[in-house]
Amino acid sequence: MSNKRLVACTSTGCIEYAPERYRKYDIDFIRVHILFEGKEYIEGLDFDAEAFYKKLETLKDPKNNLPRTAMPTIEELHTFFKSVIERGYDEVLIIAISSALGGTYNLIRLVSKEYEDKLKINVIDSKITCFGEGLLAIKAAELFEQGVPTETVLKEIKWCMERQEFLGIDGRLDYLIYNGRLKGGKALMGKMLNICPVIHFSREGEIVSIASVRTQKKALKKTCETLLEIIGDRKSEDYILFHIYTGDSVLKELVEIEKEYGIQTNHEKVIMSPVSGCHNGPWLAGYGYLPIRREDEELE
Repeated sequence: MSNKRLVACTSTGCIEYAPERYRKYDIDFIRVHILFEGKEYIEGLDFDAEAFYKKLETLKDPKNNLPRTAMPTIEELHTFFKSVIERGYDEVLIIAISSALGGTYNLIRLVSKEYEDKLKINVIDSKITCFGEGLLAIKAAELFEQGVPTETVLKEIKWCMERQEFLGIDGRLDYLIYNGRLKGGKALMGKMLNICPVIHFSREGEIVSIASVRTQKKALKKTCETLLEIIGDRKSEDYILFHIYTGDSVLKELVEIEKEYGIQTNHEKVIMSPVSGCHNGPWLAGYGYLPIRREDEELE
């Protein structure tokens, strides 16, 4: 008798904000919390992403009223693992938000050790967030459905992780400064010179600036140029490309500029998870890119 296997993802993977067709995989969610305006919210259950970013655009005194994030509680993780066992699963593969963005991945691993005698558990540090994280979970669920052995699934996920990209701009530096990600002289000069950073995820799972450009328009152009370098001569059927955004204002400008470069997304846009996006603010726009392994490409 074959093992009964489950895929789970932290709520930052944006699967619930993505097209409805992905619901068929019954992926479970480990939900991260947001603390905002004196209340605690559980992402994906009682929080509307579009409304959240709209509110951030007009937030009074944002420096002193920033939303904060909190890991799932230990009790919630125990409830999750007990539920997996009670539902008859023999194995669970968990895709978690980048460990460089907080302690959620490490906490899941810590709690999971208490269930290793009852359940085969693989916890993967996605090294990314937003729908790039979610796509890894979807890929795993698809392969499980096809009956692919877990060891091969893990290799496929590793292959994807080594090649996926999150690329975009923060239209304003305010939230990066308020959250302490941009400090001192860099923060001051950035504001004075109207610097707009082009950001992406490093292979270590950190958000880093790959270019600092004067004006938002030039930064969006640099984003498009960088994306084309990443794609190279790969055909559109061999990758997934979608818009990532926290607010519509910068995204609308990106959609216009990308026409100059002949860029066409082949997947619906996906809003950034509030847990991830609250640290960047409501003026982020860019791309998520995931190559699809061709038959002529080695898995290892």
